[in-house]
Amino acid sequence: MPQQPTFRVGRRDAKMHVAQDMAWGREHGISLTPRRQGDKRAPTDALIASSRHFAVMAFETVSELRVRYAETDQMGVVYHANYLVWCEIGRTDFIRHAGRSYADLERDGVLLAVSDASLRFHASARYDDPITVYTSLSAVGSRGMSFDYRIERADTRSTLVRAATSLVCINREGRLTTLPREVRAWLEAAMNGEHSESEGMLHD
Repeated sequence: MPQQPTFRVGRRDAKMHVAQDMAWGREHGISLTPRRQGDKRAPTDALIASSRHFAVMAFETVSELRVRYAETDQMGVVYHANYLVWCEIGRTDFIRHAGRSYADLERDGVLLAVSDASLRFHASARYDDPITVYTSLSAVGSRGMSFDYRIERADTRSTLVRAATSLVCINREGRLTTLPREVRAWLEAAMNGEHSESEGMLHD
């Protein structure tokens, strides 16, 4: 049986995440550069130093699974679109371990739609390979959020795919809307590891 996902903490390259998230902010019309008057530092340096949207310590959930035969193609490797399904598993686990679930959010009228997805493939997975999906929340804005993923073969720790998705908040009519203030605050806390179901699972 796959183990329940756990929160882990690991250092990330802050400048890389800032560049990614600033691009995400521009795409969605959200300003993510809180520079103070007279601050002459480069935007990325100022953002690393002052913004609560970005933490050098990135909190991750760990989701474990095995490749099913139905997920492979004629060449015997995992079909590329199935990695997005694994990203969804990781994203769902992250939200659940932050204290809520997708179902809870939808009952509250918060619907999340994927607006952007990118994947970089490093190696292939095959039938019955053990897989680990590491998921972290990299940015939270007024109308959406971004997740980062690292998918590895569990027994060798080799990286298979690195991925990122952006999600926007929509209403039941499918129109773009803002995240409720309390949901955004909860997500920001989860991004920084301030809320989890099992704080004892946090470690460096």
